[in-house]
Amino acid sequence: MSLLLKNCEIINFDKTIKADILIIDDKIKAIGSISEKADRTIDCAGKIVVPGLIDMHVHFRDPGLEYKEDIESGSKAAVAGGVTTCLPMANTKPVNDNAYITTYMIDKAKKVGLIDLYPVGAITKGLEGLELAEIGEMKAAGAIAFSDDGKPVMNSEVMRRAAEYINGVGGIVLSHSEDINLAAKGAINDGKIATITGLKGIPAEAEEIIIARDILISKLTGTHFHFCHVSTKGSLDLIRFAKDKGYRVTCEVAPHHFSLTEDELLSYDTNYKMNPPLRTKEDVYAIKQAFKEGLIDCIATDHAPHHRDEKFVEFDLAAFGIIGLQTLIPLTLKLVEEEVITLNDFVKYTSYNPAKILGLADKGMVAEDKIADLAIIDKDKEYIFDENLNRSKSSNSPFMGKKLKGINCITIKSGKIVYELQ
Repeated sequence: MSLLLKNCEIINFDKTIKADILIIDDKIKAIGSISEKADRTIDCAGKIVVPGLIDMHVHFRDPGLEYKEDIESGSKAAVAGGVTTCLPMANTKPVNDNAYITTYMIDKAKKVGLIDLYPVGAITKGLEGLELAEIGEMKAAGAIAFSDDGKPVMNSEVMRRAAEYINGVGGIVLSHSEDINLAAKGAINDGKIATITGLKGIPAEAEEIIIARDILISKLTGTHFHFCHVSTKGSLDLIRFAKDKGYRVTCEVAPHHFSLTEDELLSYDTNYKMNPPLRTKEDVYAIKQAFKEGLIDCIATDHAPHHRDEKFVEFDLAAFGIIGLQTLIPLTLKLVEEEVITLNDFVKYTSYNPAKILGLADKGMVAEDKIADLAIIDKDKEYIFDENLNRSKSSNSPFMGKKLKGINCITIKSGKIVYELQ
């Protein structure tokens, strides 16, 4: 099977070129001026071609909570958003805390055949924070990283021993940074909007305390800690300190945390309820400055589908989280439009750096002999994100029904077209 992409504007993390791309079977065979015939030819004029996006933080709810999402529907949402590689978190039911569940997730994704799926194994059994999970067996089965995301590992001794074990098997800790005692069942950011609405607040320090602790555990153990969904200026200051010291730390931010502020909560719309919560204008500004500084390593969606009935309740009872796979491109391109980042940075944060962090040497670049994982994007197209476009089982997004700019048109996974915008 061969595929020829003509008139491409190819965006890599370090350069932009105009050329054709020839794909044979699952690999990029040639880049340049190509005249030979292919089984299918696609004219990419007016669009950009980028490496398939890598989302280091999704929730596919499979096994056990398939009424919200499953690996098939999650994969469909991913490729619709130009994402060809996903890391689903372990807070399934049962929890992915053993090799059997890890293998189940990988095998089901292969059967669906749309994306590469690398499970994130649990750090502790049942996400209870007490006893280490079967970390070595999960790593051998294909788990690429480890996290109790959704719950923090509050016991520092347990986290230390887990970090030593994970480091020993060549894994990465994905840190869900939240002091649950200080968060104290809050619902939104602890600030002026919490005071106005009467909703219980979660202080920024609940995130920052655990980031500070895990930085020190990284220092103690030499383990690579990757900080998930960083949302506050104070957290970024701590990560800057750790990087300046040379500790093995990286971090991600979610599009909603650089696109929205706590002011949205004046509407009491539960689609703006997420954890960590939307923060202040000052925090959003700090995130954008951190992009310019090069402090942030990648953008990940924290795609968190929920059934309508879990959002259509009193605010305090509503589930945390929003879907995000299909809004990743337009929200990140907004940063390009605002001149916070460049198109090359777009690729760095959504593909190149995640591939580098995870050790996926055949991903993250459009280059000869690399796996042909590509997204063809119309960065100027304006549209309404609605149920006709949404491929997730769930629709819990504050961007549903809103005008967005920039859309994925075609996704190629291992040389095969797995999504085309209709």
